[in-house]
Amino acid sequence: MATTKTLNDLFYETLKDIYYAERQIVKALPKMARGAQDPKLKAAFETHKEETEGQIERLKQVFEIIGKRAQGKTCDAIEGILSEGDEILEEFKGTPALDAGLLAAAQAVEHYEISRYGTLRAWALQLGLKDAAKLLDETLKEESKTDDLLSDLAESAVNIAAKKAA
Repeated sequence: MATTKTLNDLFYETLKDIYYAERQIVKALPKMARGAQDPKLKAAFETHKEETEGQIERLKQVFEIIGKRAQGKTCDAIEGILSEGDEILEEFKGTPALDAGLLAAAQAVEHYEISRYGTLRAWALQLGLKDAAKLLDETLKEESKTDDLLSDLAESAVNIAAKKAA
């Protein structure tokens, strides 16, 4: 007879997913920073790498709260999103459109993270894991702030520079 899966199980599996994703993102950000031509975009990637390292530490705390070892589970979604970023780096290297493409790829990552953290926070609250919800909410706010910063950068400089060269 199959074991009944619960919201606790789903929370744990999704936590492993985002833990894996964050660890892949922290590896990808230096490559994106090196590829970026706009100094503000480069700085945004470098800053977000530091933030991501803190987010990984918070996730480890959430694993502790639920009494599980911090471990990742391969996340095909983030693999695909990061692969698209690699393609942009390769295909648009040295072109005016590179930064616009890198920024768009970074926002795809942010939107994925915002979705995951919002879901995990809601589930943590439902499960009575108030301390976990607080940690997840802190990260959700950081991800939203980063997304806003990237949008502002796109609209104020990066997309304009890409268009001028067209």
